[in-house]
Parts: sequence; C-alpha cells; structure tokens
Amino acid sequence: MARSHPDDLTDRERWAAAAAWSHRPTLDPVETMLWRSERHPALSATNCVVILLDEEPDWERFHAAYEWGTALVRRLRQRVMEPAVPTTRPVWVDDDDFDIDRHVHRRDLGGEGRAEDVIQAAEGIALAPLDRHRPLWDATLFTGLADGSAACVLRIHHTFADTPGTVQLMSMLLSRTREHTPDKPTAPTDRPRPAPSDPIRLSATGGIGSLVGAPRHALSAAGRGLAAIRDPLGAVSEGMRYAASVRRLTAAAPAPPSPLLVDREGRDWQFLTLTTPLAGLTTVAHTAGGSLQDVFIAAVLAGLRRYHQKHGVELEDLSMSIRVSLSRAEDPSSGNRFAGAMIAAPIGIADAADRVAAVRGEVLSLHTEEALDALRAAAPVTGVLPSQVLVALQRSGAVADASVAVNSGPTRTSYMAGAQVTGIFAFGPLPGVAIAASLLSYVDTACIAVNVDGRAVKDLPLLRRCLQEGLDETLVPA
Repeated sequence: MARSHPDDLTDRERWAAAAAWSHRPTLDPVETMLWRSERHPALSATNCVVILLDEEPDWERFHAAYEWGTALVRRLRQRVMEPAVPTTRPVWVDDDDFDIDRHVHRRDLGGEGRAEDVIQAAEGIALAPLDRHRPLWDATLFTGLADGSAACVLRIHHTFADTPGTVQLMSMLLSRTREHTPDKPTAPTDRPRPAPSDPIRLSATGGIGSLVGAPRHALSAAGRGLAAIRDPLGAVSEGMRYAASVRRLTAAAPAPPSPLLVDREGRDWQFLTLTTPLAGLTTVAHTAGGSLQDVFIAAVLAGLRRYHQKHGVELEDLSMSIRVSLSRAEDPSSGNRFAGAMIAAPIGIADAADRVAAVRGEVLSLHTEEALDALRAAAPVTGVLPSQVLVALQRSGAVADASVAVNSGPTRTSYMAGAQVTGIFAFGPLPGVAIAASLLSYVDTACIAVNVDGRAVKDLPLLRRCLQEGLDETLVPA
C-alpha cells in the first residue's frame, strides 16, 4: 500500500510517522558499500541542506526542538558499528554517550551577515568530515544576518538517508504553524530490539548467519542452474542481454569529456544557489510532454552551453549522471533505492523545446536497460570487499562531467522553532563530477543548489549568470 505524503497529514500524524522512521537495524548492501568506500571529500557521502528562515528562532526553542526530534526518531541518536571481522554488514547501535550539544550548534554573523555568507560557511561545514563514531548528522543555526533572517545548515550522511529520505524526514519534523506545540508526542516504548552492540559478537553472529544461510543460497543457486539446463539458449540469451546492458551503462562515458571540466579532484566545493517559480518549470514540462527532471536537465544544459561558448568551446553532447528511482511504495522511508546512470545530454541543441524533447528521449531509453539495478545487484558482493578495493573500483569507473537530481520538498509553508522556512537548498557531494546541480521544490519555488568543483570551474560568477540565463531561456522558449 502506498505511503501517505507527509503534507497530507496533520502535524501529529506526521510526527507519529517520524517516530516509526527507519527501524531497520542493519545497513543494506548499497549503504554498506557507500559507508566502506567513503574517502571524504573526494569520495564523499555527505549531503548538506541549507534551510533559510524569515527570522531568528529562539535558541532555547530551537535547541529543544532538536532534543525532542532526536528522542522521537531513534536513528538520530544511533551510530554505525562495524563488525570486528567483516563477516556481515554494519549495524546501527544506540550511542550511549549521545549529547545533543555535539550535534546542534549556533554561529552569530555579527548583525551584518548575508545569505551569501551562510552559503559560503556551508561549504566549509560540508567539507569537514563527520565523526564516524557518532550519529551521522549535525545542525548549525546562523543568526546575526543584516535583514533579521536566519538559516540552519543541516549536514547528514548518505548512509543515514539519501537526499529524498532526508527531505522526507525533515518534512515530517517541521511544523505547519509558528506557534509552539506544548504536548508533542514522545518516543514509543515498543521499539524493536537493537542489534548486537559488541563488534566481536556482531562478527560471530554474522558468521553463524552465513553458515545457516549457506544451504538456502545453495538451493537457490541450484534452482537457477536447473532452469538454465532446461532452457540453455534462453539463459545464455538473458545473460548476454544483461551483460550488454551493464557494458552500455558502465563501460565508458557516453560523450567525450568537456575540456573545461577535466581538471577536477573533488576537494574544493563551492556552492551557488538559484531560485525560480516552480509553476514555470512544470508548465514547460506539461507542454513538452516531459517531466520536471527533463526540463531541469534541459535548463542546466542551456546554462552549461553558454558557459562553454563564453570560453570558445562548442560541444554536441555532455556526459551527465542522473538518478533513476527504483523505490517502491513499500520501501522504508530512508530509501537509498536508486540507480545512477549516465546519458549523452544534448548540450548542443539551442532550441529549448527540442532540447527538452531530446532529454526526454535519453531518459526514457534508460528504462529499457536490464542492468539499471546492477549496482544494487552487485552490492552484496562489493560491500564486503576491503575499503581500498572499493575506492579503486569507484575511481576506475567511467564518470560524468555533471550530475542532476530533482527532489520533492514540502508543498505547504513550514516552520522551524517558530521561524518560517523561506527556502530549502540540498547540496549533494561531487561523486567524480565537476558540477552537481540539485532542484528541490518547496511550496511554489524551485530551490536550485549547485555544488561546483572549484578546481574545474575557474569563474563561478560567470557560471551563475550562465545557469540563470539557461533557466530563463528554457522557461520562455524562443
């Protein structure tokens, strides 16, 4: 049965849903692979969300809200524990030494701060590694802005939740009213029993589990073998189709690398933000018969085409990584059910409508690929490899020049500790790309966050202008 959208629920219903958020005690195979292969910041799994507020919230109320939220959502007070010997996947365990003051901070900008100063500070926060021995998140409240506004910078690890999961949890915990709710729900008492909290015991449990499960896996493999014997031509044909799909998706980038973006290493993150009315993008999507993602990709391409032309470079296609959702209605809220795939994005098409249509064709072609879930299928094996091997595998694979993601945020005005949320910008890491652009819808606004490799992009103001012009061009086709 499909889950209700958080915005369709009352505050109390959403908070009750948050209390049941992600009780799964073990990291899944993909989360395990992300966790063990991370080398921050070049191979980072950290998301950074900047939440703009219309006024400064009372610090005590802000602090108390996080105290309450972490008590309600158990995962926020848990850390990852690895087995002493990698016989099994890591598990979530309670942090017995949890202290909210390690995770919730404030920073005063002296009364003359600007939103741009918050974004610049967020770059430094995102680049600092999270303590892997503590719960994988923190939040910093920025006050002292010249116009009386404020901002919260939330940093959270991808193992805890992917960007859609982070936004969904945040939507559950935010309020729909500025007024304080004195009798908020508390954490349920009938929570699932936690996983073993001792690394040696976890290794032993994992080893026993592997032995117990071996006959089942052997029977499953035997069943597949018998099926192949009954229909050898079908089995060979299916294997060849899957292998060909894997090769198309992973063997090489679908377009030659941009000469402007090749010099990158992922260690210098620079953030920029843009906003545009959401209705304009959705109208273009409806007219063109595409999706919001298609239109956003087309707009980013228009901006990047202008940026390249300013440097005297003409490209026909650009290798771009996009996220294809594999989520099902019954999946846990914290997610991580996605497939990353690359397309030859048609950067050379000048006409906005034609560019949207071409993007749509590229995206639709991905859904015919049988190996779209190859990463998830291989994760149980790759996740138990030594971390150095995982890093080498990631660095040896084909990478795109840019990545694009679209996420749905709250559709109704939300409040944080009494302050109204005016914008939400979700910055993702740079997974080998030079530019990572993310659109998050909030009420009637498209909040666009762009993470840029400062080594690859030498002129950030020019890139900002080009991206804005690309948005304008796509919203009003010639």
